[in-house]
Amino acid sequence: MIKGKFIDNLPKVYGIYTGGFLVFIILMAIAEQAGMSSKLIGIFFVAFTVLIYALIGWLSRTLQVDAYYVAGRQVPTVFNGMATAADWMSGASFVAMAGGIYFKGYGYMALLVGWTGGYVLVASLLAPYLRKFGCYTVPDFIGTRYGGNLARFCAVIVLTVASFTYVTAQINATGTIASVALDIPFGIAVYVGLASILMCSMLGGMRAVTWTQVAQYIVLIIAYLLPVFWISSKLGAGFFPHFMLADEVARIAELEGQFGFVKNSAADLATVPKGLAGITKAHSSVNATPWAFISLAVCMMAGTASLPHVMMRYFTTPSVRTARRSVGWSLFFIFLLYSSAPMLATLSKLSLIDPTLPTGIIGKTIAEVQAIDWYQNWNQANLMFISDFNGNGTLELNEFFMGGKAVVLATPEIAGLPYVISGLVAAGGMAAAMSTADGLVLAISNALSHDIYYKIINPKAETAKRLIVARVLLVLIGFAGATIAALEIQGILGSVIWAFDFAMSGLFFPLVLGVWWKRANAPGAVAGMLLGLISGTAYLIWVRSGGSGFLGITQLTFGIVGAAVSLVSMIVVSLMTTAPDAATQKMVDDVRVPSGKTVLAQK
Repeated sequence: MIKGKFIDNLPKVYGIYTGGFLVFIILMAIAEQAGMSSKLIGIFFVAFTVLIYALIGWLSRTLQVDAYYVAGRQVPTVFNGMATAADWMSGASFVAMAGGIYFKGYGYMALLVGWTGGYVLVASLLAPYLRKFGCYTVPDFIGTRYGGNLARFCAVIVLTVASFTYVTAQINATGTIASVALDIPFGIAVYVGLASILMCSMLGGMRAVTWTQVAQYIVLIIAYLLPVFWISSKLGAGFFPHFMLADEVARIAELEGQFGFVKNSAADLATVPKGLAGITKAHSSVNATPWAFISLAVCMMAGTASLPHVMMRYFTTPSVRTARRSVGWSLFFIFLLYSSAPMLATLSKLSLIDPTLPTGIIGKTIAEVQAIDWYQNWNQANLMFISDFNGNGTLELNEFFMGGKAVVLATPEIAGLPYVISGLVAAGGMAAAMSTADGLVLAISNALSHDIYYKIINPKAETAKRLIVARVLLVLIGFAGATIAALEIQGILGSVIWAFDFAMSGLFFPLVLGVWWKRANAPGAVAGMLLGLISGTAYLIWVRSGGSGFLGITQLTFGIVGAAVSLVSMIVVSLMTTAPDAATQKMVDDVRVPSGKTVLAQK
């Protein structure tokens, strides 16, 4: 029996939860040995973890505004770091990032640099100061700092565009995992994923999302690291493979040279199902030039410091000091997964192409590979494909295709691990996608309910009515996101990168200059947000329509265009118009003082 306040017992509560989850894994392993089918194991893993999250969401239900929007501002440092890490390590991080590195090589490690380095910007430029301000949402800060509803409304527009783009990718990831684990069509699975997401967040808002995300982090980090260490030990790369990465990559390059990599013809590729890619050289990459690598990393850094659902996490801490310390813990918990993604991609490829390993398939007959259970399972899920393009009946490097989403999910099976590990990975991927989707949907609905409905449309709305509006919006936004995700317009990783670019285009400089430049005013902020978002979006559409980008800026780095336009327009318009009044300038000075009451509490 746990006595005392919930906050005071968090280590004990989550210690028991972690122990219980490990016991569940052991029970599933025993059940597998006793003959339980792999399909049933997958269903149990996904269902058990989702029900736990739903239970936490139900127990965290609230009718208090402070608890719903900012978890009562009482989340301890370490646990806020865990919740932030879960919020951050989305389906893209868990499911798609290793796939990007697998197929595109080291260039996609720019994502790791940018997503991790972005927290340096968060810690040094924004998080402590937004916490000192004392707001509920990012548009709340913009609206109060610059004054007037127009700036607040523009911030909501940027937030909605960026967060909605991001949330479709997360629902896509939950749909992918649910479709494989539950053996249902993807179009239905996205709505199953949506229902799981809404169960976690609808009743308790930020309080429910926070405690659910801590639980989800525990699941996802166990699910990611356990297969990496196990596969590494099994393949002879050592129990802790991270220090052997260079040797394993060199081994892959050697094998590709040995097998004589052949590029597929256009006729070959026309027969490959949509969304699948072939094995590529370990050193090939779309981001192989220094500028391409640096520009993508810069976009991910600035985008990290602009995404509202990240900033919202630091509104939940008790003080400015704990907000800053939370960023450090967030980085630590994120590092545990991000440092392992390149190794997982490398081990996955090595498992497939090394003929000295029992898992290697290159060089075997195509009929032999097509008879393997794991290939049949993932081929039925439309995530693997083999064809005898060379006509010799032997599988060669250019004849095996796999979806990027399958790299993490299928590798335990490919490496010959017990199926219980595949079920664990599916549960981890579901946790990662759900945790981020929870935060994103909540960010959009909170902005619309608090900053549009309450601050602009109905300032006298009662608490109960505000929370009803927030919950209805939560459902509508989630349903819209699932509908778009079902169309599969863009891959998981591509959608996530776009979201960072959108956020960077419209919010980065209005946020940073709002803290660090007293002369920045409302007309400048409005110009920066609107012109930045419009120019970045226009550049994306132009490049996607076949236009040739300039200065090496691609559809993945269009945020550079948007942010540059935002900065210039914000400075020019601010200097051409009236300076903020003395009260506003004093407010900016107060924001940068770490101690004392929050700025809004002083009003």
